[in-house]
Amino acid sequence: MSGGLAERQAALVAALVAGGPVPPGFDPAALAAAGAALLRKRAGEVARHWPLLAAGLGPRWQSTFAGWAAGRPTAGSLRDGWDLARDLRDRGTLPPLGAEELAAREATDRYDGHTPPRPRRLPGWGRAGGAVAIQVAGRVRLLRPARH
Repeated sequence: MSGGLAERQAALVAALVAGGPVPPGFDPAALAAAGAALLRKRAGEVARHWPLLAAGLGPRWQSTFAGWAAGRPTAGSLRDGWDLARDLRDRGTLPPLGAEELAAREATDRYDGHTPPRPRRLPGWGRAGGAVAIQVAGRVRLLRPARH
């Protein structure tokens, strides 16, 4: 019987955080409210890891993040922010502060979008939205700021 419980729990989690269908016996409105609260909490956690991205989006941060994250299970706050920043970059909507933050991250760490980021061993560079950052001897320098 524990397999049945595990399946029901998985269905509930999927409904709350990954856009899954509402499991039988749950109030859809209450589940939607709980899911929205979890998205707000998740947005706050990502903003702590990506403060310039969040600041660059300003009052649009919550709605931008919620629109991107709805239906996506979390990969962790650092990776969620990285994936969101790359998505915004690819769509041409990454704000300049976010571009500078993404360029600095790309200069210091390798991230393939699937496995956790790893520090670069050699000097590295990153580019996003016109911003160019370089990392040498553990220090990151912004060589060119993003277009404003």
